[in-house]
Amino acid sequence: MVPSTYIEEVSALTEQAMKRCTILVTSDIHGYISAASYRTQEDVDTGLARLATRIKAERAQERDLILIDNGDLIQGTPLTYYAANFKSSKPHPAIAALSSLDYDAAVVGNHEFNYGLSYLQQVMTEGAFPWLSAGIVDEGTDTPAFGMPYIIKRCGEVKVAILGVTTHYIPNWEHPDHIAGLDFQDALNTVKTWVPRIRAKEEPDLMIVAYHGGFERDVVSGEWTERYTGENQGYAMCMEVEGIDMLITGHQHRMLTGEINGVSVIQPGCNGQALGKLEAVFERVEGRFRLRSKRAELIPCQGSYAKDQEVLEAIRPYEEQTQVWLDEKLGSVDGDMKIDSPHALRLADHPFIEFVNKVQMEAAGADVSNTALLSEDTHGFEHTITMRDILTNFIYPNTLTVLRVSGDDIRKALEQSASYFTLQADGSIAVSRSFLEPKTQHYNYDMWEGIEYELDVSMPIGQRVVKLTRQGTPIEGGQTYEVVMNNYRAGGGGEYEMYRGKPVVREVTVDMSELIAGYIREKGTVEASCNHNWRVIASEAIGSSNEQR
Repeated sequence: MVPSTYIEEVSALTEQAMKRCTILVTSDIHGYISAASYRTQEDVDTGLARLATRIKAERAQERDLILIDNGDLIQGTPLTYYAANFKSSKPHPAIAALSSLDYDAAVVGNHEFNYGLSYLQQVMTEGAFPWLSAGIVDEGTDTPAFGMPYIIKRCGEVKVAILGVTTHYIPNWEHPDHIAGLDFQDALNTVKTWVPRIRAKEEPDLMIVAYHGGFERDVVSGEWTERYTGENQGYAMCMEVEGIDMLITGHQHRMLTGEINGVSVIQPGCNGQALGKLEAVFERVEGRFRLRSKRAELIPCQGSYAKDQEVLEAIRPYEEQTQVWLDEKLGSVDGDMKIDSPHALRLADHPFIEFVNKVQMEAAGADVSNTALLSEDTHGFEHTITMRDILTNFIYPNTLTVLRVSGDDIRKALEQSASYFTLQADGSIAVSRSFLEPKTQHYNYDMWEGIEYELDVSMPIGQRVVKLTRQGTPIEGGQTYEVVMNNYRAGGGGEYEMYRGKPVVREVTVDMSELIAGYIREKGTVEASCNHNWRVIASEAIGSSNEQR
């Protein structure tokens, strides 16, 4: 809904005095361009191809609008996986799509680094738009690594400055080889440094910060919504940095608009769910433009827009080749690895999770393994297994790391996973709010093989591991074990602080999806089995008092 104050401001100004500036925003597209499901091949209601229709309609009404992508563009679908691994010498399809829409700039997201720095640097040369990130600098310097920390654009005569910033938490997730030679400066401090610098040097009429990061506090109440790590600093940017008019955010995959301390804020979801629209109205006063009003609006996609043919044509060769590759048969499954309920799978050992852990253990030469279900859309394996099945189940390009950890570390990790659950008043086990808000984090719940354990959700958080053995013998805190896990978790990702700084025994640098595909190709037929080495229980109903963290 358009605020009445905005309408009043616009109405009060004459056409001659009034100047309007429109900024359109996409964020966390994650390679979702074509508006088709890679699992079922059916049309879906999201995707950049649909948003493109609205983008063009907006541009037809306002030629000078500014179009920004806020990061996490080049990773996330089989299309982008195929492009990175098999067509890396060709222009990236997501870049081709953005170029066809005349984007003005893109902000570097954390997932931009998933395929390595050299690949990212190549991709950055392929579009006609600059990439922005002021706080990612060459190691040991304050020089932005990607050249342009900000851009100056014109909405007619109105001068607009757009500063790009990226969450500095990337080293906690990304493989070190992918970010070698870079320093990640604190994003909040970066904004504090650059906004006044830009204000003084450029004297813009409108100052926008495009931040690939989210909010650490509730946008309305200001209450903390997560443990403060520095991953998300959007609220602090609005409260502590003078001179910001608008803050574009992302990373958390939320759909929100609002105002914090006079700063208009927006976050347009993910995968092409919505188009963000920011508007500012100016009045000319003594030769300068004075900001009179501004607003933020989300324009949901919801399948209401036809797919733009120009965007589809830009990615067509890649899309066709990807579809052929996805239908390649790798092998078959003997038994049932189908996932009927992701929630039920997280309550007791399941053949699909056991299979993944076994592949990890064999590939890494480890006796203990943990893994997570990466998406609620993961469906497991049924009968014939194709590359389509692999890539829709393994959506991140993770590799494997073997850490040497103690029995205490294992117990702490299991307690962290156990905090995923809360006990309802009716005795049922549900997901804790902290794993659902402000961002869903189902992928931060791990399941283990090579040990036996039991989690009791009726116990207080931090005391839920009620059984922990290996081959029937209790695991002692001082004992050490070699445990294989994905590189994201090994770096402490998902608040698994107990893994930080632990000795790395070895690494398997092959992408997990490739390991799974290679394993199935070699075996031909894989067996669905389950040794039921773990379970989650609620020994007594104690209401909802465990909904804490």
